[in-house]
Amino acid sequence: MDKRNVKLAKNILENSISLNKEENLLVELIGEDGLELANEIVSQAKNLGAKPTLSIVNYQELKNFLINASEKEIIEYGKKDYDRMKAMQAYIGISSQNKDKPLSSVPIEKLEMYNKYYTALVHLEQRVKHTKWCILRYPNEYFANKSGMKLEEFKDFYYNVNTINYDKLKNLMEPLKKLMNKTDKVHIVSSDTDLTFSIKGIPAEKYYGTFNLPDGEVATAPIRESVNGYITYNTKTKYNNIIFENIRFDFIDGKIVNATAKEHSIELNKILDTDEGARYIGEFAFGLNPYINNTMFDTLFDEKINGSFHFTPGMALEESDNGNRSAIHWDIVKILKKEYGGGEIYFDDILIMKDGKFVLKELEILNSENLKEILK
Repeated sequence: MDKRNVKLAKNILENSISLNKEENLLVELIGEDGLELANEIVSQAKNLGAKPTLSIVNYQELKNFLINASEKEIIEYGKKDYDRMKAMQAYIGISSQNKDKPLSSVPIEKLEMYNKYYTALVHLEQRVKHTKWCILRYPNEYFANKSGMKLEEFKDFYYNVNTINYDKLKNLMEPLKKLMNKTDKVHIVSSDTDLTFSIKGIPAEKYYGTFNLPDGEVATAPIRESVNGYITYNTKTKYNNIIFENIRFDFIDGKIVNATAKEHSIELNKILDTDEGARYIGEFAFGLNPYINNTMFDTLFDEKINGSFHFTPGMALEESDNGNRSAIHWDIVKILKKEYGGGEIYFDDILIMKDGKFVLKELEILNSENLKEILK
């Protein structure tokens, strides 16, 4: 038993979902490598007086089911798990997949049925809207290889980013939230990037492990039609199982009027043509986790890189709603550290960040070297 799972389980139950006595909790393990953590969560939940249920989703069994299932059977599967989710007050989802594209051999029409009758119903309509929830990965060989680390090195990294004192981080992020709520004009200048937009009147919000782990960001959204200029992202990103690099967007009055990438520009534009809202921005956020300093090609981690921001085409967050509606929400990250090309962010013509470091006195505490000392 890795003793760090004890601390992580406690962090999830107390900070992420604030589990109470007598509440029903569904712990869903997707893949089987994370059973040790799942069992620890169940044990601690029982000690709190809650009523946990453990469910294990085997990718091979799910794949075989979808390949052979009729539309009616997929609908019934969704209804069954929807009814189960309706009985829950809290949900924890642990992903421990062991290969890319675990459902790759499932016909596209079956995946579309699964997304429509299962994912949309069980998770988007019920779990997201009506439970306290948190999702996270598990540190297995697959995620270690994906990060470019050896397993033990990745485990050290994983537990560092997931078990920081998120309660303290919540308070330390407050000055940035207040500043964003007072700001009108944002100007970002960096390599192949010159963007202006307004965030006036769009509420900023702090994220500190209550939905995702790892966490650590403060987010808002631009006024929908206020974005002008261009941005070139310096991290790789994946959508629809396609890897994109050096994405560039050109904006006029909020809309992406031109979109290119190093490769797959045609596919990029197809994604942006999903619906009208896909060519507008639904989120602007700062990554603040002090232990995440480089990309590992996983959005859940990369969007929290200290010294980065993400500028997200698609659906606006409920907490920072600029009115944009879309079937997509694509968090694409730009790192402003010097080794990535540097850059500057101005709020109402005042420099607040240079080369990935906050330069305003009241925000310097959020730079990674300072946070590491406080959040040990």
